[in-house]
Amino acid sequence: MPRAILHIDMDAFYASVEQRDNPELRGLPLIVGGHPTRGVVLAASYQVRPFGVRSAMPMSMALRLAPMARVVPPRFAAYVEASEALLSIFETYTPLVEPLSLDEAFLDVTASVRLFGAPDEIASKIRHRIKGELSLPASAGVATTKFVAKIASDLAKPDGQRSVPVEQTVSFLAQLPIARLWGVGRKLEQQLRGWGIATIGDLAARRPEWLAERLGIIGPHLWQLSQGLDEREVIPDRKAKSIGAEDTFEEDLEGTEAVRMAIHAQSLRVARRLRRAGLKGSVIQLKVKLADFTLVTRQTTLAAPTDDGQEIYRTAMDLMSRLNPLKKMRLTGVSAHGFEIRPSGRPAAVVSARPQPRAEAQPGARSDFQEIRQRCDSASRPASAEPGRRSVSVEAHRWTRGGKNVLRKQLLGELGRCPTVPVVAGGEHHHQIQLRNDGYGLPTVAPRGVSAVGVLAHVQFPKPPVVSV
Repeated sequence: MPRAILHIDMDAFYASVEQRDNPELRGLPLIVGGHPTRGVVLAASYQVRPFGVRSAMPMSMALRLAPMARVVPPRFAAYVEASEALLSIFETYTPLVEPLSLDEAFLDVTASVRLFGAPDEIASKIRHRIKGELSLPASAGVATTKFVAKIASDLAKPDGQRSVPVEQTVSFLAQLPIARLWGVGRKLEQQLRGWGIATIGDLAARRPEWLAERLGIIGPHLWQLSQGLDEREVIPDRKAKSIGAEDTFEEDLEGTEAVRMAIHAQSLRVARRLRRAGLKGSVIQLKVKLADFTLVTRQTTLAAPTDDGQEIYRTAMDLMSRLNPLKKMRLTGVSAHGFEIRPSGRPAAVVSARPQPRAEAQPGARSDFQEIRQRCDSASRPASAEPGRRSVSVEAHRWTRGGKNVLRKQLLGELGRCPTVPVVAGGEHHHQIQLRNDGYGLPTVAPRGVSAVGVLAHVQFPKPPVVSV
């Protein structure tokens, strides 16, 4: 039986989340990005793409192309929460899920067809659930290999689905431009076109030996891809040897500040995948590809393994400061390896059955509000509660934009969504808000001079909570 591989990719993920959460932005050309002159576009809505705006493009260029576009700063906590819900949907259909980033993943559903139907039916069900439960659009590719499934989902965008049966794989690929092959960048594309190879079919017609003579080991590899041959398995994060995230920029960027936002986002993506896999990484690596395609990597070993996004970010930026590239950059990536399995049941946000003492905000604390709700929910269940317990304390830290009042509202919103904590039903709330400048501020994400915001929330119940099962 042929393998059944899905590639699910959210459409303009960050922008779609912003439009979902703010009705005033729906239908408008929208850019999610950083500083207007130094930052990059993190997401571009489909309404702004006709003007030529794309993800990873410098903000300065994007605003020249679409000066009327609405620009909003990123809200990574919201994207992480949506991504967690997305992966939960995936895992109801198969345990073989390989996240590539917050908004896309490969799924091997070969063993799931008896339970859920044909592969294209499974993809349709997943997209329907994403639309119904998360109010977000997603595209899907269905094939027998990861490579072909990824191309199929790209061609199905936006909000579409495309299946490539095994017997149609070669003909499907043959008509596509050569740049669609993984590993073919602009420089190699020009070289191949100089040899009369403009499509994948043109390359498939050449002998592997001919390609090897001219391109070395990558030649036969590209030929195999052109035949639809890709035996790589879908590897869940818990089985991976390293977990990373990287982005290629639309235009080469110059200077550390220009890539700071991208490295921050990559660090958070790596941390989320580590936490979900129950892993911590002791080695953090920074990868930079320069404008001349020179690849430079730097890595460091931490004093203790971590799954914290802010610690990974600070480490990556420290590596970047040591690297201090003088040339423009076309790609950055952050990865973690040297894994340690996180102890079972150890919370990333601190939860106790008794009030916690006041604590200073730590730069390396977790930044995921969903953890607050999950831990608060867990701590308030009878099985984990002490007899007669009347309170729950939760401590977490995150980046914020807007100061104390915004953070307090966000915290209360998350606690209010926890079904077993009667926040609305007469609970008494005491909040301690702490700001700390640790020298790693992100002016486009946090208030100027503020790089970490700590929250210690103590929820006290006037009577034992009533839990609905």
